[in-house]
Amino acid sequence: MTEALMNRIKAQLVRHEGLRLKPYRCTAGKLTIGIGRNLDDCGISQTEAYVILENDIPRSGRGQAQNCEQQLLDEIPEIYNGLDKVRKSVLLNICFNLGIGGLRSFNNTLALIACGSNPKLSVYDLSRCRSPRSGISSL
Repeated sequence: MTEALMNRIKAQLVRHEGLRLKPYRCTAGKLTIGIGRNLDDCGISQTEAYVILENDIPRSGRGQAQNCEQQLLDEIPEIYNGLDKVRKSVLLNICFNLGIGGLRSFNNTLALIACGSNPKLSVYDLSRCRSPRSGISSL
């Protein structure tokens, strides 16, 4: 397909389908997003999933637009700043999935980390917790 033809069909599809940034049901009852992307039948590709992930990480935190790392720096700098990259990634992962409020609900884990307890004990404590919202039971 030539570039000119691709540009023409893209413009036409945007006019006819519209651009919807949140999932919706089309007239055929299919879950759809973007410019007519039928999620029920087509889903997304692995490449598209990774593009979405790359876009989601900086603005993660249960629908919050703020960067998760910035939330950790704002909310628990005394804990986060002293961690190595492995433990920082654990807290970032939890913040991504549960938001900063969900992470802050792991009181025992954060207290153990804050007082300089054995890092393995802190991760063990965390892995034994179950978040009622996410069903996460281990890392």
